[in-house]
Amino acid sequence: MPDQSTPDAVSSPEAAAKGGVSRRRLLGTAGATGLALGAAGGAAGYAAAPSAENAAPLTSVGSDAVMFHGKHQPGITTALQARGHLVAFDLAAGAGRKEAAALLRRWSATAQRLMAGEPAAQDDTDVARDAGPSSLTVTFGFGHSFFARTGLEKQRPVALDPLPDFSSDHLDKARSNGDLWVQIGANDALVAFHALRAVQKDAGNAARVRWQMNGFNRSPGATGRPMTARNLMGQVDGTRNPKPSESDFDRRVFVPDAGEPAWMANGSYAVVRRIRMLLDDWEKLSPGAQEDVIGRKKATGAPLSGGTETTPMDLDKTDADGNLVVPINAHARITRPDQNGGAAMLRRPFSFHDGIDTDGVPDAGLLFVCWQADPLRGFVPVQRKLDRGDALSTFVRHESSGLFAVPGGAATGEYVGQRLLEG
Repeated sequence: MPDQSTPDAVSSPEAAAKGGVSRRRLLGTAGATGLALGAAGGAAGYAAAPSAENAAPLTSVGSDAVMFHGKHQPGITTALQARGHLVAFDLAAGAGRKEAAALLRRWSATAQRLMAGEPAAQDDTDVARDAGPSSLTVTFGFGHSFFARTGLEKQRPVALDPLPDFSSDHLDKARSNGDLWVQIGANDALVAFHALRAVQKDAGNAARVRWQMNGFNRSPGATGRPMTARNLMGQVDGTRNPKPSESDFDRRVFVPDAGEPAWMANGSYAVVRRIRMLLDDWEKLSPGAQEDVIGRKKATGAPLSGGTETTPMDLDKTDADGNLVVPINAHARITRPDQNGGAAMLRRPFSFHDGIDTDGVPDAGLLFVCWQADPLRGFVPVQRKLDRGDALSTFVRHESSGLFAVPGGAATGEYVGQRLLEG
């Protein structure tokens, strides 16, 4: 999971000022109050505009906003959000390039409004009434099958070739892949659900839902200090995520301006996996045994070789008996970029819990989402190595999978994917 110290969404000190804030007017003074962000090309947040209504101001969580337009789509380098929805669509029978373009135009217009704290242009459900944008992001991508459906096979990126089979896969095809993919995240559950309903309604007769999944993370402010997130196994997850401050971040995560195909410039590739955690088996292990599986201390995330969470792992350190302190099959050892030819990906997942099975086992785990400039140099080599001997593989099951080409951000006046659909 990403380090939460590198958000796109920016808290607005003006949000604490006296006077109420209207959802419709939240970003009314955009031009005067925009806050630019750094080299990651992330979105900017805007201060809340005072309202004439005599109501209490929004808290910082409610007033935080992320820009829709930009070099990259939102929801990639944005800080982890408390609530998320992942949904894939298939184009309806008879729908092609023209219908897809109209749909992306509708979706982009709706996303821009909702991310700015505005209601949907038509038939708004009022689900998010009284709420601010709450760091809402809506991100759009194209699956492998989209290009044949729209007659754009020549524009399909080589990097979008189907992922190879892995021995640990137990994939449900009905919950995998899809023509179109939408990622929704927000720090308020109702704001996220509001966006989900709006996207689904905008699909109209052009596309139907193929699958949909719901996730969550820890709420902002729930800890006494900013820290890396934890997953449902209780482990600190995302310590070695690449950070926008690193010189090679863009090269690892985003397609370059001169990349191929041209419409993917400044875009990224998202691998999406529903990974079920076998929590009953995991929780039978002692804390020490769990740490050996991961290779890090459960309480702090520090490597078993010593130091703090960010201390480089000493893979050669041994104990008094000559045994490796970090076991040879520890998850953290196997996934290290320097053990995988430099392969790296920006992990940005959500946890999920979809109830209890009839046998009393929790259906819970990780909605794994990772971003990279090329999945053949990011996700694939790491997963192949995990497939050959990761200690964690006994306690997880990969149940669905998808790979999506996520184009660069839309410029003002454009919609996402316009350079592909109208190029």
